[in-house]
Amino acid sequence: MNQPLSDLKIEHPPQTLREIVSERMRGAILSGRFASGERLVERTLCEQLGVSRSVVREAIRYLEAEGLVEIMPNKGPIVARMDWQQAVQIYEIRQLLEQSAAATCADLADATVKADLRAAMRAIETASAANENPALITATTRFYEVIFRAAGHHIAWEVVQRLNGRISRLRAMTLATTDRRVSGPVRMAQICDAIIANDAEAAALAVCDHLAEAAKIAYRLLKETK
Repeated sequence: MNQPLSDLKIEHPPQTLREIVSERMRGAILSGRFASGERLVERTLCEQLGVSRSVVREAIRYLEAEGLVEIMPNKGPIVARMDWQQAVQIYEIRQLLEQSAAATCADLADATVKADLRAAMRAIETASAANENPALITATTRFYEVIFRAAGHHIAWEVVQRLNGRISRLRAMTLATTDRRVSGPVRMAQICDAIIANDAEAAALAVCDHLAEAAKIAYRLLKETK
């Protein structure tokens, strides 16, 4: 009766209902299906998602922590507003953290890190070619996770994760545009190539160029929707 139970180990626990609902609502916000400032009516969400009010409330609290939902007095939950004042702060934080992480990663990158980075880049290119924005955002987040963790910038990555809802929202806006001089995936490929070449200066510069162009696009889009 004391035989090991390793064969019963659950390697990948199933998603909870709250996680599924949060994921669906997050996707609706990032895709623009739920517009900035739109009220999130619990009863309507329960009907749309086919779940109880308690699950919806739990998901809303989770998305509020991500910065995608805010609770307004006498109005309840709404899709968090995104304006240029917020966006510029996010881009400034990203530039400080990502430039440093990319440069350090380039200095330290070994064969394993380079292989992980190439795999992350392939996922970005595949999602981009298929025009699958949710998959593209997930792959992009993974790309930066490889960089931060390989650089040993674990605290910085925690900061980025706390901002991930807002960062993903901006990414969904800027990556979807077709009028940019250089596409987002191409910019990230430049970061990838510099790290693989162990060129810290080029990696930092590639991050700076990528974020500068993304910020210009976000500025235009946010001003248009003001």
